[in-house]
Amino acid sequence: MSGFGLNILECVNTLELQAVLDKDAPDLIVLGLAEDGGAFGDVLETLAARGFSGKVLPLVRHASTVIDEVQAIAEGLGLSLLPPLVMPFNDERLRSRIAALLPEVSDGPTMDIREALRFGWLELWYQPKIDVRTLAMHGAEALLRIRHPKWGIVPPAYFIADDGDPRLELVSKTVISRAVDDWYFFFRERYAIELAINLPVPFFQAPCSLDYLCRKLPGHTAFEGILVESNGVDILRNLDFIRGLAKQFRAHKIGISIDDIGAEWGSFCGLREFPFVEIKVDRKFVDGCANDGLKRSICADIVKLANCYGARTVAEGVETWGDFHAVREMGFDLIQGFLFAKPMSAESLIQSPWMAPQTKPLGYRSIKRKRVAWTPRH
Repeated sequence: MSGFGLNILECVNTLELQAVLDKDAPDLIVLGLAEDGGAFGDVLETLAARGFSGKVLPLVRHASTVIDEVQAIAEGLGLSLLPPLVMPFNDERLRSRIAALLPEVSDGPTMDIREALRFGWLELWYQPKIDVRTLAMHGAEALLRIRHPKWGIVPPAYFIADDGDPRLELVSKTVISRAVDDWYFFFRERYAIELAINLPVPFFQAPCSLDYLCRKLPGHTAFEGILVESNGVDILRNLDFIRGLAKQFRAHKIGISIDDIGAEWGSFCGLREFPFVEIKVDRKFVDGCANDGLKRSICADIVKLANCYGARTVAEGVETWGDFHAVREMGFDLIQGFLFAKPMSAESLIQSPWMAPQTKPLGYRSIKRKRVAWTPRH
């Protein structure tokens, strides 16, 4: 793991583990499991006794019932267990398990989006949205990536334009065009799915931006709608503008999703008009909610808010079974997170089990069906 910028300490018994925990508690414990399970119970109890609040990553040679036993004990002790990593594994699989612990940094230079477009480095990757009840895919979110020939996949923080940056319009239009192309690709290869794209509020304040989006949308009868995700803080700052925009959106089967909602959620309470079809709770409130009463309370209140207005809810960053069970019990509609699926290319999504033909008849709730309620329900 040294290649991921993590400091590694090896413990061969619980005494050494206790010494490490007492000195400087790590963020991650990699728990190697023997064929018969070994003495993993002692390790988990040691972690719980020391109040370990980090993540536990089980490392196994193959799928085994031992994992179920580890999961049950970990949940009983209040520990946060990551999905198991089966050996042998490559860097990509390891990164997918510990991504939340890795810093958002890149060894490469800050990227120029124009250069990426000119050389064809820009891609859209898709992370499935999973129904918490059926565990079937309910659409997917499009996420921007750059595949640099030297630096590999460059994190979005190194090329996404800030508000007011002249590249903002170029980036947003590219996302729209690529997402529509991919919608047709998904439809031809499997079936039509609901896509969500991230577009900042300032983009729609530019002249002709709304017309550009509407012109690009699929005219096919199979097209049921598209979601535009915008940051919750930005929406609140421009609430009157967004209300007017939402009215125009409806005629084109476009819904607005409040993305990364967090501490500002209370400001959405009591609105007479609530033109949003979806609320996505920021991962910082979802991660660890199974064992954190404050996070759980905030999540539950946001679900109540959404239910009041007839909007659906998405829990972002679900990475442990404990958090999954917690958000399901709270009444979330959908989840996103590495526990079930990481972002992947359009081609990879087509080949994944999430788009198997038998999943289509489950019938996810589209924008058309989940219509906005203009006054709260009592």
